[in-house]
Amino acid sequence: MTTVSWSSEPGTSRGPGPFLSVRDLSVRFSTEDGVVRAVDGLSFDVEKGTTLGIVGESGSGKSVTNLTVLGLHDPAHTEIDGEIWLEDQELVGASGSTLEKLRGNRVAMIFQDPLTSLSPFHTIGRQIGEVYRRHRGANRKEARERAIEMLERVGIPQPATRVDHYPHEFSGGMRQRAMIAMALVCDPDLLIADEPTTALDVTVQAQILDLLKDLQQQFGTTIILITHDLGVVASTADNVLVMYAGRAAEQGTVREVLSKPRHPYTWGLLSSMPRLTSSVDVPLVPVRGTPPSLLSPPAGCAFHPRCDFSQLVGSDLCFTQRPDISPESGHGDACYLTLQQKRDIRTGDTKEQA
Repeated sequence: MTTVSWSSEPGTSRGPGPFLSVRDLSVRFSTEDGVVRAVDGLSFDVEKGTTLGIVGESGSGKSVTNLTVLGLHDPAHTEIDGEIWLEDQELVGASGSTLEKLRGNRVAMIFQDPLTSLSPFHTIGRQIGEVYRRHRGANRKEARERAIEMLERVGIPQPATRVDHYPHEFSGGMRQRAMIAMALVCDPDLLIADEPTTALDVTVQAQILDLLKDLQQQFGTTIILITHDLGVVASTADNVLVMYAGRAAEQGTVREVLSKPRHPYTWGLLSSMPRLTSSVDVPLVPVRGTPPSLLSPPAGCAFHPRCDFSQLVGSDLCFTQRPDISPESGHGDACYLTLQQKRDIRTGDTKEQA
């Protein structure tokens, strides 16, 4: 059975606050090899009508966090602690029926691979209409009309014809648009987009991102964008959460995090990306090593085995005590280096590259 802990009774309400608030969230999976700590004490907020970009390497806990918001984990092998508030509703510990009413209605998700997420046995229109019928009590005719309307809204040509097509008859970009149409069919308040541009060419990526921004401006939807691509975050998100080993490494506005990064892991992500202003002769610098096993994460800062600057701290803090950041701290990072040390390191890196 799922083990759930919460600080307040499920179903209780709270005072005014962020639209989505995650507090000290931990998610653990029981496996034959041991307990995987996929998310470990994560906290963040998302304000209504804004976009939060969550970035990090594969296995950092991005998708697990957002699947927890939707309550989609296997209850037989999952242990969840902490709080997740959607406005005044607590989601951790909520009943299955409560979560079913939320999923696809107030909260929706665009999954990574639309070809595997869409059923090959049913038409696109039937799959979109099924969500609308379940949550809004519509009949078949109303659901079909709504599906055509949504396909038109996301830019599918000839929606009245395409509504009867199967997923394999759509291109990759059209399938992704159909997934977005399905997610938005009930006008959700929160849209979670998990790598929505993966495996799409650059032109289609730009179209999908423009579509999400247009829909957000039109309907005021709150968006959580999960991605590996910092370029996507820079052009789309308002705020950024950098995750590493199930924890928050850095968070702040897009401008703060991308122009004045503070965490060595964020420096590594940025230095491994090509820049238009950089010389073609300057090599990209990847983050050395590999992410830690979440079965037995290292003590202290989870990034210290890959960090080139832990010796500058002058004590064993990096190796013994876990650094944390407060969700209310604005631009914050989980690192023991002082702000002056970080400025000196960044300035030195700039001079070296120049």
